[in-house]
Amino acid sequence: MTSSAKRQPTWLGKTLAGTILGLALSFIFVAFFAWYGPGGIDARDKVQFNMWMITPVWLTIFSFSYLFNSAKQAWLVLGGLTVLLYGVFFMLRNAL
Repeated sequence: MTSSAKRQPTWLGKTLAGTILGLALSFIFVAFFAWYGPGGIDARDKVQFNMWMITPVWLTIFSFSYLFNSAKQAWLVLGGLTVLLYGVFFMLRNAL
């Protein structure tokens, strides 16, 4: 492994990326399930399930944010994925 390929110990930037962007990503993942999952948005007891699923999804994304090589990479990948998924979600909501 070359020195440029090593993971950088930029834990503060990775922590902030996982906290802020991880929460935004967990919201959109759960929103996709809520709107397009079984029964749609009006399914019985789905609201409670969606509410409780945000935390495990968020903590999973948060945990994996430390596997990025740098804080910049974490912000770019998580931020890009967040913008992409929110864009797709709102395009689908307007199209249907």
